[in-house]
Order: sequence, then C-alpha cells, then structure tokens
Amino acid sequence: MGKVYLVGAGPGSADLLTLRALRLIQAADVILFDALVSTEVLQLASSNARLINVGKRSGRKSFSQEDINALLIYAARNEEVIVRLKGGDPMVFGRAAEEMAALREQRIEFEIVPGVTAACSAAAAAKVSLTDRRLASDVSFLTAHSSEENAGKKWIEPSEKNRTLVIYMPGQDYERLGSDLLGAGISPTTPCVVVSRISSADQQLLWTNVGSLGLATALAAPAVIIVGDVAESTEQAIVLGKLERFGSEEVRSHVGYSAR
Repeated sequence: MGKVYLVGAGPGSADLLTLRALRLIQAADVILFDALVSTEVLQLASSNARLINVGKRSGRKSFSQEDINALLIYAARNEEVIVRLKGGDPMVFGRAAEEMAALREQRIEFEIVPGVTAACSAAAAAKVSLTDRRLASDVSFLTAHSSEENAGKKWIEPSEKNRTLVIYMPGQDYERLGSDLLGAGISPTTPCVVVSRISSADQQLLWTNVGSLGLATALAAPAVIIVGDVAESTEQAIVLGKLERFGSEEVRSHVGYSAR
C-alpha cells in the first residue's frame, strides 16, 4: 500500500514551493494535479511519473470529486508515492476534507504538506498586510464561488470595521460582488485590491474601493480580492499623509540616522 501526500503547490511560481513539496514532486510515481497548478511546477516531476489532470476550471470538470477519490485509492494500491497536488494550500478551499475522508475509510496512509495560500500570496504581491494592529484585528477567508451554488443565500456576514476580507474565486461579476459587500454593511469607501494570476509573468493588480468595484473591468482568473482598510495602496497613503515616513528625531539619533 502506497502513501498519499496532499501537497500545496503555492500560487504558481515554482520558487514559492516548500522544499518538502519539491522533494515529493520529484519522487512521486503518480501526480494528480488541479487546474491551477502551473506548468512550471509540473515540470519538476520525474520523467517517469504519471501526471493526471483532475482540475476544474470555470465549472468544467474533467473528473468528479468521487472520481478523484477513487483514483487516489487505486493509485495507493498500486504505487508507492502518490502526490495530490493542489494550488495554494490544500486545506484552504481545496476539498481536502473529502479526500482525507475517503482515504481514512480505506485505511490508506496520507500526509498534508502545506503551501502558500492565495490570500498570503496576494497580500505579498500588493504589499499590504492582512492584519495590522492599527486597522484590522482579524481576517476572514471567503469564496464567492459557493455563493453561486447557493444563489439567494447570504454569504457575507455583516462585517466589523476592523476586519480584512479575502475573497477567493470572485468570478467576473464585480457588480454583484460589490452589491453583496455593500449589503453586508461595508462602506463604499472601503479600499479593495484585486490581484490576478498571482506570481505569474502576467500578474495584474487593480486598486479600487467597494463602491466602485462594480465599475471595474474584471481581471483574468484566477484572482483574489482583498477588502478592508489594509488594502489601501501604501503609496497613496503616504501621499495622503496617513503614514509617517520617518521616526522622531530622538529615534533617528539613537540608530545613527540624520534627518533628510
């Protein structure tokens, strides 16, 4: 009986993989990968590995979740190292719970290898902190995709002022998304940033606010939207005088810097 590794492939760039993920990808006999796993990451696999695309994009499925579960079980009974490769982190909107349940039922050993999730990757790309003791005391991860599956149900709870929202799979209907955010009591002046195709050569960032989100041209998928006061452009904040660019004269003297 082989062992299954649920591995996070990160946002796309191969140099954002963990070392453990890299070693497992190179050692795998079989790799079942999602649509969001980049070609750059897949090229790290052994030439002897069997690569199986089980991804879903824009509602199109090559395999159902039940099919994927069955493939994992079959592979574990015939191969030694099986890697289930998921974009970002396998435990964040990755249906890992369903796969773990299927493996447990068949008494198949498995291990989780975390990856850099899209929320952290987007924050890094935009150079904003998801939490900031001055602006946001907590952060919530949401997915707009599930809101489409549960049409008519409220998917954004009324938001506290000092909270950052990170919306995965926002889709292309920014007008509806903006309306849902406003309906949750979020101020139209609340900043937000859309980060598209994180860490790739064609990464794009769109800075706007909740009230204007519906007027923006949707960026290419995959994308993440960060909503909250932390999402204001640092450069803009400096221009508006909302950040102090230098410490006090006493601090500068203490660390050996002169005023400029």
